[in-house]
Amino acid sequence: MQQTPNSRNQRRPQLIAAAVVGGSLVMLGLSFASVPLYRAFCSATGFGGATQVAKKGPKQAGQRVLTVRFDANVSHDLPWRFEPEVSKITLRTGETTTVYYRATNLSDRETAGLAAYNVSPDQAGLWFDKLACFCFSEQHLKARESAEWPVVFYLDPALENEENMNKVEEITLSYSFFPAKGGTEKPTEAPNGEPKT
Repeated sequence: MQQTPNSRNQRRPQLIAAAVVGGSLVMLGLSFASVPLYRAFCSATGFGGATQVAKKGPKQAGQRVLTVRFDANVSHDLPWRFEPEVSKITLRTGETTTVYYRATNLSDRETAGLAAYNVSPDQAGLWFDKLACFCFSEQHLKARESAEWPVVFYLDPALENEENMNKVEEITLSYSFFPAKGGTEKPTEAPNGEPKT
């Protein structure tokens, strides 16, 4: 049976509505997928100063010597003091190094934080490899507690062959702590009000 022009016109609003609903669902799905896809892209390419995660250090050191500076920031919503043990170091590419950051909970309750991190200049992220870092997981501090957390890393010797790294002499590793969404708010007491170490 052949459709008449009138019956096609009656179905047209239904097709348009279905297309709009279908398109909206696709866009909603993409919005949820965009954050993990963006993170995966940044990790794979070093885009935006995202660092790499390594399982083991390189077999031998390279030739170039660079300076790495350390930066620490805390959201005003998180009552912590957070700072690097040293402000900068000089190291050879391929040399595995450990530096420490110290955090102190300034409040009278247990709190939790999660660190966001990057390196600058942005192109250095592809060559900055972390073997261990406190930034991989949520960190908890009891009331007035202090802790030292290590970062174990190296600069990939392959950066020596990259033209866009030729003029880079200094890299900055920056951390910013934010309150963890599931952070503990339970009040706790420190003996005599003194910070725990």
